[in-house]
Amino acid sequence: MEQNAFSLQVRPDHVGVIVIDVPGEKMNTLRAAFAQQLTAVIDEARRDTQLAGLVLISGKPDNFIAGADISMIADCRSAEQAESLARQGQEAMAALAALPFPVVAAIHGACLGGGMELALACDARICSLDDKTRLGLPEVQLGLLPGSGGTQRLPRLVGLRQALPLILTGKTLRAKQARRMGLVDDAVPQAILLETAVARVLKGRHAARELPLRDRVMQAPLARHALFALAQRETARKTHGNYPAAQRIIDVVRIGIEQGSEAGHRAEARAFGELAMTPQSAALRSLFFASTAIKKETGAAAEPRTLRQVGILGGGLMGGGIASVTAINAGLPVRIKDIHLQGVNHALKASWEGLSKKVKRRHISAAQRQQQMARMTGGTDYQGFAQRDLVIEAVFEDLPLKQQMVREVESHCAPDTIFASNTSSLPIADIAAQAQRPENVIGLHYFSPVEKMPLVEVIPHAGTSQQTLATTVALAKKQGKTPIVVADRAGFYVNRILAPYINEAMRCLLEGEPVEHIDRALVRAGFPVGPIQLLDEVGIDVGSKITPVLQQAWGERFAAPAAFEAVLKDDRKGRKNGKGFYLYGGGRRGGKKPDPAIYPLLGVQPAMKLSEAQIAERCMMMMLNEAARCLDEGVIRSARDGDVGAVFGIGFPPFLGGPFRYIDQRGAANIVQTLRALMQQYGERFAPCEALLAAEQQERKFYIS
Repeated sequence: MEQNAFSLQVRPDHVGVIVIDVPGEKMNTLRAAFAQQLTAVIDEARRDTQLAGLVLISGKPDNFIAGADISMIADCRSAEQAESLARQGQEAMAALAALPFPVVAAIHGACLGGGMELALACDARICSLDDKTRLGLPEVQLGLLPGSGGTQRLPRLVGLRQALPLILTGKTLRAKQARRMGLVDDAVPQAILLETAVARVLKGRHAARELPLRDRVMQAPLARHALFALAQRETARKTHGNYPAAQRIIDVVRIGIEQGSEAGHRAEARAFGELAMTPQSAALRSLFFASTAIKKETGAAAEPRTLRQVGILGGGLMGGGIASVTAINAGLPVRIKDIHLQGVNHALKASWEGLSKKVKRRHISAAQRQQQMARMTGGTDYQGFAQRDLVIEAVFEDLPLKQQMVREVESHCAPDTIFASNTSSLPIADIAAQAQRPENVIGLHYFSPVEKMPLVEVIPHAGTSQQTLATTVALAKKQGKTPIVVADRAGFYVNRILAPYINEAMRCLLEGEPVEHIDRALVRAGFPVGPIQLLDEVGIDVGSKITPVLQQAWGERFAAPAAFEAVLKDDRKGRKNGKGFYLYGGGRRGGKKPDPAIYPLLGVQPAMKLSEAQIAERCMMMMLNEAARCLDEGVIRSARDGDVGAVFGIGFPPFLGGPFRYIDQRGAANIVQTLRALMQQYGERFAPCEALLAAEQQERKFYIS
């Protein structure tokens, strides 16, 4: 039997306080059984004739309600079952909204999804000013829409102009942002949150908040029609039809506005049920569960050491980014060493500018910026490194240089200091080959830009200790990263599956397919940027250093087309020097356009001969084949890690769930058949790997369920 998550306590001033506290859980999440529990506690409150009103508050120290427990969706076997689940939620919220006295939500911490819908059903909302407080409706990120009335109540509260983008993007708001929008009525220090909410109840019911003039104007039929049309155009442009939840959100909100709340709620529940059964939602939910599970794992058979101070070698783009996430996200003191003070200053300046943007947006105060910057220092020597528990090396991709860094750290730091190398291709065993204490050496591969990319690859070599591994994984989590542990093989995992994908795009270009046609094909397939633009962003020179390492280890299928030597010789590095396959303009926006000079340089005449679908299939099949090889060889520990690595590391289309979910969805036999057809047309590089052939023959999936 499900233990009760809602309890009612009546104060001497006749204000009832409903405490939300899911037993045995760190976070409050809503479950199907809670709809009945909430209704029961509402009925209990209704029977108290002296009650002045209600306050809803969490019994957890740092969250209100973090959303619904989405595992209950997996238990639904049909759209009708999922629709019924939504209706239960709607009925519980309706019972709350129908109470004859004021109801106020007192919000501290995460108030997301179903938690936000519960708060929207109240008469007023007061939230804490704490940085942990976040409010929003992120269901679209799971291929769903808010199913307990959120699509109907939010537009009426804050206006269509503000509500639609919030639901369509799943964006979360801080306290002050929510107050400016009108989502909450007040934002106060946590210490007075409950008393402020009680005072609000004792004042009685307030008149409904009047929308600002521009939002009232948007309620007129002509303006409303224009707003929905704009939302549909923007949604189509951004999703390319890959995320059906976005269009359903627009439809459901429109029904509620034009046909009334009752029709809107019916449409919302029906759409929720149908979306819950889509492969897109199943894939997105699997990614959510996978990344959540990874964040709970230590990655090793040992307990991590406590980290107090971290050192960074190299103040370049990567080193500066790593220093920033270590000091700001992990809250650890950081000392940066570079051979030039200019490098240290560059890293510190980048962090200052990033924090200044947060100050400008009022996400942090100027005092908080100073406090966070105070955690970062630097110099050109090893002063202060004797106390560093872990040192992250982010110097040039040069083996002798990295081995020198190991020697220097071992001579200047404590015997148990961990040395983590941010390398994209060099074997960690080689970096540790001359180390006195190889058990302390590990790989820690970040992706650029470090501040934005969520993934990090943690790479132990054969001699890395389990405690070193556990400690490094723990640091990555503190930095806000999702870590996957991968084997010390050439290219590790992400770059190994990325290289054949980009190489195939290059072959399409050499066949005469225009640069923008190739990139557009993969963007419409669901990637955030096309492969050619990605190469420009990473740096053509950087890519050229990784390819020979992979080719030497894995053979000719990793060989880059020889014609691209001409690109490097023409001093084309990509965005970093303003010239690659695209030309990059200056100014704030830094616009780009395909460079027509690239075609004579490669000796081709641009002409579209392949469809977008054909280009996407060629590039993606190379990636899927290599991913299956990596799992078969033990480069990744599981299909789950492979999917998270591909989606978070290179933007593999999230709605497909990752390479292995996608293979399972299409079926190994279909993938093998497609690869064989491409092999007959384009050559041996498309030969299906042993892992896929075995999966085809055994009719086996990479995931059990």
